[in-house]
Amino acid sequence: MTPTLHSERLEFTPYRSEDEDAFVALLRDEEVRRWMGQDEVPEEDLRKAFRAILTDIYPQGLFDVWGLWHEGRYVGHAEVKKTGNVDGHELITALAPGHWGKGLGTEVVRTLLRHAADNLGLKEAYGMVGAENAASLAMAERLGFRHVRDVVGDDGSVTKMVVISTTEEA
Repeated sequence: MTPTLHSERLEFTPYRSEDEDAFVALLRDEEVRRWMGQDEVPEEDLRKAFRAILTDIYPQGLFDVWGLWHEGRYVGHAEVKKTGNVDGHELITALAPGHWGKGLGTEVVRTLLRHAADNLGLKEAYGMVGAENAASLAMAERLGFRHVRDVVGDDGSVTKMVVISTTEEA
């Protein structure tokens, strides 16, 4: 069961059915998609994905996924789940553009790392960051992530795979 988590300014809560529109709006935002390396997905597919969180992911305990809330407002999305890229778990985060540059991304990642270590028993966690996403790469470096390798997409785009020990996080 995905637990509720708290950081200094954020509440990480399992999604509720009434969060669907906020989730869809976040993942349809062009800037968010760009930095997540996601193509535009039809709205109905995002709605199906959201409903799968409630009907499959949570009931089956497949992985942890949260809506992120700041001062009572939805500001983003976070996950900790197994990755197909390596034998390990990946941290996935997305913040709404209006909340970038305020240190919330760092706060999200630190909270996810603490959860990964304390609640999931993970020794390390991975991230995938677009090579052009200078702000997220700088944050990852500040936190102590190390570059593992570049992953080149079919379209030639480059994503940096990074890893961090959950016990050595800065």
